[in-house]
Formats: sequence, C-alpha cells, structure tokens
Amino acid sequence: MPQAFAPLLRVLRRHHEPAVVQTVRSTAAAVVSYVIALRLSSEPAPLTAPLTALLVVQVTLYSTLTTGIRRVNSVVAGVLLAIGFSALVGLTWWSLGLIILASLVVGRLVKAGEFVPEVAISAMLVLGVTRVADTAWDRVLETLIGAAVGLLFNVLFVPPVWVGPASEAITDLAGRMRALLVHISAELGDHTPVEKAAARLHEARRLDNDIAQVDAALRQAEDSLRLNPRVREGLLFRLVLRTGLDTLEICAVVLRVSCRTLTDLAKTRPADPLLAPDIARALQELYAHTAVAVESFAQLITAQVSANAEDAEARLTEELNTARLSRDRLAILLLDQVRAHPGEWQLHGALLAEADRVLDELGVEKRSERLMEELDRHSREQRERHAQLHRLTGRLRTARPGGRRTPGGE
Repeated sequence: MPQAFAPLLRVLRRHHEPAVVQTVRSTAAAVVSYVIALRLSSEPAPLTAPLTALLVVQVTLYSTLTTGIRRVNSVVAGVLLAIGFSALVGLTWWSLGLIILASLVVGRLVKAGEFVPEVAISAMLVLGVTRVADTAWDRVLETLIGAAVGLLFNVLFVPPVWVGPASEAITDLAGRMRALLVHISAELGDHTPVEKAAARLHEARRLDNDIAQVDAALRQAEDSLRLNPRVREGLLFRLVLRTGLDTLEICAVVLRVSCRTLTDLAKTRPADPLLAPDIARALQELYAHTAVAVESFAQLITAQVSANAEDAEARLTEELNTARLSRDRLAILLLDQVRAHPGEWQLHGALLAEADRVLDELGVEKRSERLMEELDRHSREQRERHAQLHRLTGRLRTARPGGRRTPGGE
C-alpha cells in the first residue's frame, strides 16, 4: 500500500514548485471560466472561454499585465473576424485561407504584437465550430469571460516565483564550467593530441548554448519578481542573479579562449607533452582552485539565506587567494620556460593572462562593483521616469484654466 501512494506523495512534496503551481493555476482558471460560461452563454459547450483563459494566464504577473491586453485584443479580433466569415461564407478551403490572411493583417492593425498569430488561431477555432450567425456572438461573450477569469487569477492568485529554477540553472552552468576545468587539468601533464585538445575546445563552445538557456530561465525569474507582492526585495534578487550570470558568461568566454590557446600549443608540440612537468602541476593546481571558485561563486549569487551567502563568500575568497598564489608560482615557472623556448612565449603568456581575467571576474570586489553599477543605473532610470511624470503633471496643471501662473509666481 505505501508504494501505491508513492506517486501521490511525490506530487504533494513538489506542490510548491513553480511548474506545479502554474499547472494547477492554468487548469483551475480554465475550469472556472468554463463553468461561468455555461451559465451565461447559450452554447452547450462554450470551449472558447477556457481556451482564452489558458491563453491569458501567463507564467508571471508582470507578463500578464504587460501582454494581457494585446493577447485579449488578438483573441477578440479573431473571434470577430470568424463571426463575419461564418455569417457570409462558412468554412471552405478558400475561406480558411482568406480568414488567415485577413487575421494576420488585422493583428497588425490592432497592435497585437507577438500575438498576431493568435488572431488567426482564434479565428480558425471559432470558424470551425461556429456555423450559425445567431450563436457566434456567444463566442465573444465566452472570450471576455475567459479573459476576465485569466486576469483575475493572476491578480488574486499571484503566479509563482521562478527564482529557484533560475538558480538551479546557474548552479548547473557553474558545474559544467568546473567539469571543463577538471578535464583540462587531467590532460596537461600528458601528451595531448590536437584532436583531444580540440575536443575540449568544442566542449567550451557548448557552454554558449548553456548560457542561452540560463538566460531564458533568468528572464522568466526576473519577470516573476516584478510587481510581485510576495517578494520584498525583487530588484536586489534580479540584479544579483543578472550580474552573476554576466560574470559567468565572461568566464565561459575566457575559458573558451584558454582552450583555443591549449589547442594551438598542442599543434606546436605534436610528440611532446603540452607543458613541462613542473609547469603542468602548477597550472593544474591553478585550474583546480579556479574550478572550486567558479562553483563557490554560483553558490554565493544563488544563496537565499544570509548564512549560506556568508559561507559561500568565505569559501570563494579562500579559493581565490590560493589560486592567486598558484598563479604567481606559475608565472615564475613560465618565465623560465620562455627563456628556454622563446617561440612559445605568446601562448604561455596568453594562458597566464586568461587565468588572471577569470580570477579578477570572480573576485568579491568585482562583484560588488558590478552590482553597485547596476543599482545606480536603475536609480537613474527611475529618476528619469519620475522626472518625466513630474513634467507631465506640471504641464497638465498649467493647461487648466485656474492653473495659470502669474509672472510673480503667485
């Protein structure tokens, strides 16, 4: 018996996850809109209402308020077009093509934005089930019911906060960057064919796709924090995650350049190890501490509890200090290597410069500086918006009959 209830228990444990919450909200909004439409519409199966509710219930409250009007415009425009076509010609192959063309044009006219295709989708759905003009207006009522229910659900039942999935995506990205550093370190002391070095370069290039996916998750999290009454410091959370991802993106680019440098170095040493044994050990030690620092940095920017943040910051500072000591030892060894092999000084110098850039980007001081710059930029934007609002208010007061100012300011 306990095994039979295992799936239910897993669902109950996950009931706070954003995906589960959003699924329940969308289902509830569709059902409620259908029940209301059954009472107010004369249609026996008013499916347009739950359809519209599903379209309007957005993932975040911010996206609902910013895109809800355009989405409603697109649905209503499509329904009205379908009403006209159903009254005149009904559904044929040529009327279907004509209504799609007209819907896409009308979508531009009503400024539906990215929801222009939904004008055609709504029109086709309504045209397929609406053959009689007398019942077509019920579709408009159902559309308005679904839109109203969808908007009310997002206002009364605030959408979930997607910070958790975004934090997990950032942590996974840092884990893949650490794995790349570990793979590179494992090959430094041995003979590395060009093909193997190029494989690491391709692995570094795949980080670009990972960053794009993390950026999409972060944008969703940023929208979920905006205008959300359950979040007190939404701006700070957004900026911490965004600046943190920017840092990891820079580090990923530098790691890709380092892999390019190692690949070029492998071409110059087709039968020998990439580096001398002492240099290889020093670079392995540097990359090992850098890998832990990358992971600690991700834990720092995604920590939601101050104690966890303090521990992550202390661990990050310790690893960076140790990595810089390893970097200094590596610089001394590379200097001797350059004297022995002056033709490779550019590649060795590039490895050192790239390591310096990663350590600098991961530094706590750099992170605080970048965060303060973003906070200042946001404050300036807010002041500019408020200044425009004050100027507009002043113009409106001046335009009133009793609001004229005398030359003396009385």
